Amino acid sequence: QVQLIESGGGLVQAGGSLRLSCAASGRTFSSYVMGWFRQAPGKERESVAAISQRGAFRNYADSVKGRFTISRDNAKNTVYLQMNSLKPEDTAVYYCAASGAQRLLPPGLMKYDTWGQGTQVTVSS
Repeated sequence: QVQLIESGGGLVQAGGSLRLSCAASGRTFSSYVMGWFRQAPGKERESVAAISQRGAFRNYADSVKGRFTISRDNAKNTVYLQMNSLKPEDTAVYYCAASGAQRLLPPGLMKYDTWGQGTQVTVSS
């Protein structure tokens, strides 16, 4: 089973950019579907983006399409979330997660087995 550590969060002004990274331990990273989630205070956790094992398939929440990009580097055991044109409503704790699913499914059908500890993203207006 992999262990996940997120980094790259911080405070940024609206319109700015951040890149989150999620480093995974273990030699089987490339076998996992990876996802990014976020949870704002008082709100439920929501799926932000996900990527298939080799990066050929991706999906995004409607709220971040065109602004966020998920990618992965299997040689580095790392998944990224590039966040551009950030808005105050993007403020949340962001988590990465790993799924042992055989392929990428729509967000409502994915089940994730392992979660990172989260990294705070704060966007000021």
